[in-house]
Amino acid sequence: MMRRWLARARARRNGGLSLRLRLMLGATLLAVLFMLALLPVLQAAFSLAFERVIAQRLAADANTLITAARLDDGRLVMPERLPDEEFDLPDAGLLGFIHDPAGGRVWQSRSAEDEHIDYQPRYHGGVTEFRRVRDRDGREYFVYDVELRLPGDTSEGYSFITMQPTSEYRSMFGEFRRQLYGWLGGGLLLLLALLWLGLTWGFRSLKRLSRELDQVESGRLERLSDQHPRELLRLTRSLNRLLDGERRQREQYRHSLGDLAHSLKTPLTVLQSVGETISAQPGSREHAQIMRAQIERMSQQIGYQLQRASLGQSGLVRHRVALEQLLERLCSTLDKVYQDKRVQVDMQLPAGATLPLEQGALMELLGNLLENAYRLCVRQVRIRYRQEADQLLLSIEDDGPGVPVAQRARIVRRGERLDVQHAGQGIGLAVVKDILDSYGGELRLDDSSLGGAAFHVRLPVD
Repeated sequence: MMRRWLARARARRNGGLSLRLRLMLGATLLAVLFMLALLPVLQAAFSLAFERVIAQRLAADANTLITAARLDDGRLVMPERLPDEEFDLPDAGLLGFIHDPAGGRVWQSRSAEDEHIDYQPRYHGGVTEFRRVRDRDGREYFVYDVELRLPGDTSEGYSFITMQPTSEYRSMFGEFRRQLYGWLGGGLLLLLALLWLGLTWGFRSLKRLSRELDQVESGRLERLSDQHPRELLRLTRSLNRLLDGERRQREQYRHSLGDLAHSLKTPLTVLQSVGETISAQPGSREHAQIMRAQIERMSQQIGYQLQRASLGQSGLVRHRVALEQLLERLCSTLDKVYQDKRVQVDMQLPAGATLPLEQGALMELLGNLLENAYRLCVRQVRIRYRQEADQLLLSIEDDGPGVPVAQRARIVRRGERLDVQHAGQGIGLAVVKDILDSYGGELRLDDSSLGGAAFHVRLPVD
């Protein structure tokens, strides 16, 4: 589970964010920008609507003053108590004033007795005005001013003024803004949740395609199905054609290699027989040795090229082979070959250890390394496996004579051998290196704590 999580984390680091997450981040950014642009519009709309409500209320209160006012011998007379009780309460927020045509204040409500407001009407002639003013203490008020002539009035008319502090408005506006933030925040979360659900539903087909590709890579599935949206069908059909073509090409390649090996085997056998016949003749032994050497070189070249060509990595299919069972089979076979040595093998493998190679390639790689260790060891061989960051490390060590530092680069070359006491063509380690090169791996030779050589195989984690 931890290994799978690390693989996904590496995939996110190497390949960037997933498509769904990118779309989600883009949609989130657009939604946030839209909400930020919508917020001042809603605030301005609320402010405008609320000011209209206040203007209508102050207009109604001014109409109350106009209804209550009357002229007595050319003098403005107001009743002791007005129909709207707020005008009569000292601490009320509703203020009322009446100014004569000369600009003098001829009446004010009881609620305005302790207020110090130096407001002067403009007298534009029958104009109704709604605006804001401040008193001497800096407090702000809404002002509704209407100029009107009373019945029997021959002058230019009186100015009826109603006022209300803006503090109540600011308090209500602040409460509305807090609620607006809550509504928009909740709406944004709901929108993002719906977007996530919509993207999850929309990406089900891509996830299904991803699962099928995983099955193809692991070898559990040969082709992709056609149960995908039509936008993806062209992709899946192209991948299926690629898979089919690769499979046919590899099969044809194997058959051709088999035919080539079979066709070359008989001529080489004939040449070897001719060489043995020639070597029996007096004076031809030197020529026979040259012929045998050339035949052995040809056999070596053919074997190397056949192994190198047939063990390449496939394009789409990713293999993963259980390591412990394969090692046990190889060691069992080598124990029989080198039964006189009674080699002790120490396997240090975690449960379920695997390597991302095709089984034939892995068997060839391990067979060469283990055969080399068995052949050169005194009695001990150690196999260790571990994962380091984004690499898999497999070490095969022995307690043999080891490899001199100056010769380490040489022995992995094709045809190079340091051990001349045992038969062989000298291509085993070269094949191992070619296999690792085709899988992006690395072969490193070092000294072992057992006293001999340590071959370290490094492979990238898929």
